[in-house]
Amino acid sequence: MSSLTTIGFDADDTLWENEQFFRLSEKHFEALLAPYTDATDLSDRLLEVERRNLDLYGFGIKGFTLSLLETALEVTDGKIPSSVLNEILAAGREMLRHPIETLPHVQATLEQLAGRYRLVLITKGDLFDQERKLAQSGLGDFFDAVEIVSNKDRATYERIFSRHGDGPERSMMIGNSLKSDVVPAIQAGGWGIYVPHGLTWVLEHVDAPVAEPRFREIENLGALAPLLAEIG
Repeated sequence: MSSLTTIGFDADDTLWENEQFFRLSEKHFEALLAPYTDATDLSDRLLEVERRNLDLYGFGIKGFTLSLLETALEVTDGKIPSSVLNEILAAGREMLRHPIETLPHVQATLEQLAGRYRLVLITKGDLFDQERKLAQSGLGDFFDAVEIVSNKDRATYERIFSRHGDGPERSMMIGNSLKSDVVPAIQAGGWGIYVPHGLTWVLEHVDAPVAEPRFREIENLGALAPLLAEIG
């Protein structure tokens, strides 16, 4: 088996907290709309709009905020006051300003691996926001390359691991999303390491590829170094 030379890391909810701020904003959104609609399926309606808008807005806070506004207009038949729309916009801006909270074991793990492997940050979402979060995290110097992409599929990992490494077969991708981080990396010929997070967006859910020999699941990034020693 070819030795591992390159390790890719997801960012949101792998290196730092992210999804919890979307959930909190959604609860605030529901409270704002409560006086103006009796819809009991507001969360489902928002998810439907987000799904519909992914191809237009992509992933990230700006697209989420636009979907909140669109949902508010739809469920109230356009009768939502402009003051509430302004509050939704303000909530989106607050998300974009929120301080970065790194997850446990991240700093120590990157310190252990830097210099031993080529480390590549591979994240999807809004370019400016992802650059902001990386800068505020203080983790940027650990990475040999940073790739901010619109989507993560097999071709994405084939391209990135060929550009920054020795091909997918000598590479590993680590993240909290089975759909975006793990499954397509394995399909490309690499390792896919799943690090579950307590909150993962429903559109990122797929079944774990437990039969794949290059699939592993670890509790947190503190378990990565022992795993690397095990697989060689």
